[in-house]
Amino acid sequence: MDSLLRIAIQKSGRLQEGSLQLLKDCGLSISNGRDQLKSQARNFPVEVLFLRDDDIPQYVEDRVADVGVVGENVWVEKQRNNSLVRRLDFAKCRLSIAVPRGETYTGTNWLKGKNIATSYPTIVRHFLQKQGVEAGIHEISGSVEIAPGIGLADAVCDIVSTGSTLMSNGLKEVETVMNSEAVLIGSPDLEESKNYILEKLLFRIEAVQSARNNKYILLNCPNESIPKIQSIIPGMNSPTIMPLGKPGWSSLHSVVNENDFWEKIDLLKSLGAQGILVVPIEKMIA
Repeated sequence: MDSLLRIAIQKSGRLQEGSLQLLKDCGLSISNGRDQLKSQARNFPVEVLFLRDDDIPQYVEDRVADVGVVGENVWVEKQRNNSLVRRLDFAKCRLSIAVPRGETYTGTNWLKGKNIATSYPTIVRHFLQKQGVEAGIHEISGSVEIAPGIGLADAVCDIVSTGSTLMSNGLKEVETVMNSEAVLIGSPDLEESKNYILEKLLFRIEAVQSARNNKYILLNCPNESIPKIQSIIPGMNSPTIMPLGKPGWSSLHSVVNENDFWEKIDLLKSLGAQGILVVPIEKMIA
């Protein structure tokens, strides 16, 4: 039987959708029916295991799974024998300390002698040590935000995406302990056959991520502006330039980074660019 790379992903929750979408964008055909615990890709040597997010680092350490997609916060908290293979650029959030809205927070010294409720005691303990603060840590799972309201703790440390859950529980965010995103973790010593499959998958992931972060741009411009436009949007190697039927004008095709998009569009317009079209890129291979 051919070797399979076993990938663990969250069986339910905020990371599952993004994980499956990434694999789909990488060309893997995977079914994930209700209550399904594993599924083999029909067109790539990968088997997906659907597991609890908190358990994935342990399963990877135990070699039940070869690699796994988890939140960076979970990976750091669990401190298992895993290596960081790649950041996946989705499910971005932060682990933050929050206190009741009525409190006057004056900095980390405010936390001295206080009790903090969290599902991430290891991360919080390290944070407090760095700050030189001694505080009590109450480890609880789920519904961390209600802890101050029921008198269990003075503050909480939990995952924050929009902050709406904190607000609805009368809390305000006061300290960012760490930023987090989905990451791919793996066994540090994969066998050669599985590492070969992983490298092929990582190649596809890189192509997908590059496409998400860039746009294909087409524009018409006067020929005298081409050197300056080339310096603004050099593309992957150099832009494609084709003469137009209109004398003294050319069509220029290139790639622009998503983060610089609007700033560069304004610069291009100031150089006489017209008919600017911006198109999503499905895959981008350098």
